[in-house]
Amino acid sequence: MPETATGPSVKHALVTFIVMLAWIAYALFVLQLQDGLHGVLVIALVWVVCNSLWLGNSYVDIRAAIMNGMARAMPALYIFLLIGVVIASFILSGTVATLIYYGLKFLDPLNFLPVGLILCSLMSLATGTSWGTVGTAGIVLIGVGGAMGMPLPLVAGMVVSGASFGDKMSPISDTTNLAAVAAETDLYAHIKSMFVTTVPTYLIVLLMFSWIGWGYRDQALPASEIQALMQLMEVESQLSVFMLIPMLVLLVLAVRRVPAEAAMLIASLIALLFALLFQGASIHQVIGSIYDGVDVQTGNDTLDSMLSRGGISNMAWTFTLTMIAVPLGSLLEQAGFLKVLVNSLLAHIQRRASLVTSAIISSFMSNIALAESYISIIINGQLFKHKFNEMEVDRCVLSRSVEEGSTLMTALVPWTTTGVFYAATLGVPTLDYALWAFLNWINPLMGILFAWLGIGLFRVQRAPSNDFS
Repeated sequence: MPETATGPSVKHALVTFIVMLAWIAYALFVLQLQDGLHGVLVIALVWVVCNSLWLGNSYVDIRAAIMNGMARAMPALYIFLLIGVVIASFILSGTVATLIYYGLKFLDPLNFLPVGLILCSLMSLATGTSWGTVGTAGIVLIGVGGAMGMPLPLVAGMVVSGASFGDKMSPISDTTNLAAVAAETDLYAHIKSMFVTTVPTYLIVLLMFSWIGWGYRDQALPASEIQALMQLMEVESQLSVFMLIPMLVLLVLAVRRVPAEAAMLIASLIALLFALLFQGASIHQVIGSIYDGVDVQTGNDTLDSMLSRGGISNMAWTFTLTMIAVPLGSLLEQAGFLKVLVNSLLAHIQRRASLVTSAIISSFMSNIALAESYISIIINGQLFKHKFNEMEVDRCVLSRSVEEGSTLMTALVPWTTTGVFYAATLGVPTLDYALWAFLNWINPLMGILFAWLGIGLFRVQRAPSNDFS
């Protein structure tokens, strides 16, 4: 921002945030405008622009701040579109149908939730990406769970919990590395610190999903309906383990750290080739599915809902919402509203437990304001590191706290890039699955609880002094 502009006072920044959040909460929970979230955020953006103009920022500078935010969001926007292509190609190739078929064959409601949680956790640990896990294993588990008669928000919450665990703990995850860099701590010290709060949380979550699954053991679809569904899938598609090759290619490329865009394009091209060679798809159907997705009409509503999805057009809602939310966050950041509030908070912190609590809450609030966990991680890592040094708390505790507030909680906010992506990919609104994403909200609470109990508050190891005077 230009030197002629004044930074906001604490009172001004607080009023700006409170009014913005109050408006969004009123629109979502009172007016029930979940489908009108674009308009809700546009009004919030206008509010922040007016406050920025009040501070003396020119229209040109405000526009530049918004454009900077959009530029930073472009990698995520490209991935949104490519995930739509991946889903469509995997459905058309029979990959998704094969996975759902074997899922129905070997899983049952009693073990579905804990097994699904573990599968998503292992996949995201191996690949380092929660988005890739949700966009592949997630849509399959949604299909299997729906066919079993389980509530889709519950299944989506399980998928998000497992995918978030691996993304948070994997040494090849971008957010894990980013948090360590932002807090200026060692990567493996950061992961070791996360073990303190995340492993107990994961065990609790696993038990919770196992207990919930026990309650659904007698509520599955009748065996005859599932058998009829499987027979219909055999008629509609060529099903074999050979059809899993496109997904295996995607996993191998992700593990080998091939850029996400390239990995998704390669896997999609292989899947579309399989559709032509083995599923009898026409060239017009294959090319059309890239944008329009797949529209399956078998006469079975359950199967049609599972397999009619994907395509670039299916991600349009996610794409456009992100193009509003991220510029809003960028303006809040560059105009100084967020920095003023965090610095004011730091000045009043006296206890180490309060410091950890503040880092988690600030990271979460930054997600709400900035709509992007990457920016939240960088900003809070930089803003809090000096206070952690001052209070002699190891910065691996800071990196852990930032991840708990940012990486995990971003999935629970309907307008963050992660929240809108999960909702669009799984077909379940963010606020519907949020309650069931146990890991994502229990883990930050566990981090706060452990801090007040004095657990995991690693102190800075200082060299002994040679001064004996």
